[in-house]
Amino acid sequence: MTLKPLGDRVLVKPAPKEEKTATGLLISSGAQEKPQRGEVVAVGEGKRDQDGNRIPLDVQKGDQVYYGKFGGNEVKIDGEDYLLLRADDIYAIISE
Repeated sequence: MTLKPLGDRVLVKPAPKEEKTATGLLISSGAQEKPQRGEVVAVGEGKRDQDGNRIPLDVQKGDQVYYGKFGGNEVKIDGEDYLLLRADDIYAIISE
């Protein structure tokens, strides 16, 4: 199955949850925090302005991003978890 986001929506594959602390201690599954980092898998065409022109999104497929902890909707595609976010829920693009 494929999913094409509409408008200013972005499909993100969340990074795996942290299972260990920086010092090497294991974190129980109930105490693991929801990831706030992931990879952009697909993007919509962007919002329309008042004149009907498309405003392109700041992110592209393949970008590593930070997003809001409680933003978006979780979706499952072919058994894998993804997050469908508005572009405004993405706070930053990560560049190494």
